[in-house]
Amino acid sequence: MNQTWVQIAYLVAAVCFILALKGLSSPKYARRGNLIGAFGAVLAVVVTLVAEPLDHMVLILVAIVIGSAFGVPAARSVAMTAMPQLVALFNGVGGAAAAIVAIVEFLSSGQNESTGTLAASVFTVLVGSVSFSGSVVTFLKLQGLITSRPVVFPGMQVLLPLTAVAALVLGVLVLTTTSTAIVFALAAVSLLLGVLFVLPVGGADVPIVISLLNAFTGLTVAASGFVLDNVLLLVAGTLVGASGTLLTRLMAQAMGRPLLGTLFGAFSGESTLGGGQASERPVKSLGPADVAVMLAYAERVVIVPGYGLAVAQAQGALKELVDLLGERGVEVSYGIHPVAGRMPGHMNVLLAEASVPYEQLKEMDEINPDLPSTDVALVVGANDVVNPAARNPGTPISGMPIINVDQAQAVVFLKRSMRPGFAGIDNELLYDAKTQLLFGDAKDSLTKTVTALKSL
Repeated sequence: MNQTWVQIAYLVAAVCFILALKGLSSPKYARRGNLIGAFGAVLAVVVTLVAEPLDHMVLILVAIVIGSAFGVPAARSVAMTAMPQLVALFNGVGGAAAAIVAIVEFLSSGQNESTGTLAASVFTVLVGSVSFSGSVVTFLKLQGLITSRPVVFPGMQVLLPLTAVAALVLGVLVLTTTSTAIVFALAAVSLLLGVLFVLPVGGADVPIVISLLNAFTGLTVAASGFVLDNVLLLVAGTLVGASGTLLTRLMAQAMGRPLLGTLFGAFSGESTLGGGQASERPVKSLGPADVAVMLAYAERVVIVPGYGLAVAQAQGALKELVDLLGERGVEVSYGIHPVAGRMPGHMNVLLAEASVPYEQLKEMDEINPDLPSTDVALVVGANDVVNPAARNPGTPISGMPIINVDQAQAVVFLKRSMRPGFAGIDNELLYDAKTQLLFGDAKDSLTKTVTALKSL
């Protein structure tokens, strides 16, 4: 293939990646953006296979088939509640792939490479390995295979920086000696660094680390582009690195805590904790029929969805309830917290599955001014993002901006139990005189509320 057409095809693919990111910035255009990005990726792969002088083509095709055999079923069957875990795994695989490519390139021509290329290889091995092992730990935490609470052991505050220094020293030694053994030592130490880096993070801070590791993977892909002299990899990696960095910053702001506090807060007792025990304090409860009456005779209702909505897969029942309220002339909006669920946009995607109109979705800063004039705030599976404890010093979520549902005239909480949210602390709003709880599975509770509403 003519090299001019190859470069044009790569340029088209790069533009597709940029348009994909633009589309993904809005729920309305996210699906279209995803398809554009997928087209760009397919185009880049096809052009590379056809135009580049590749050895071992059969092995490459076999690897693609094996990867597709695992990846497609995993992506199609994953539950929305497990999407963050899948993102973590895919992100880790990307970091590992970049690190392996850098090692292979070093083994084949490391001593003949320029200092700049060697430095890019060292960076890719170090950061790619950290991204891989760190992503595996985040997957294990979110999947419940290890505790979601911060893991800190005696001496960890010393071991973590020493491991980081050791990785940097090994990287310098690779540049000065081009030793194969030291490259593998660098990879091993970097894998350990990734584990130590993520273990102290717990609770609601884990998704922020996933975003940060995603940025790491993007940077390693960009460095791989420099190593392989491939401009498309450089562009794609830079886009992922930049967007991941921006997303990490936005998520840390949404939690109301500095990034360093998120990463290393466990050493000073400032990390979100995860878990927590159910409280035995008395609360006021009600039934689906009571909720139906409250909602039917309200003028304005604000719904705050959370992770519990995703667990119950109750978005369809919630949409039906909102439609019925709309027919009765009730003004309904959804208040979306930036970190509701377990990843940014989690609630937007979940509600989009139920064809909720985009104009009904309002971000935290937009919905908060409406809450004092709201008759009923209906909280479905959310907890920490509406917890007034965020306004008090000394709690795991101190300083986190919240949706001010406590300012509504009445609050209805749909909860499976009194167990605290991911931060592991009680929500004082549950015991407020204006708050009533409807216990049970969110989908079942909403379905019964819909039935009661229809009978009014």
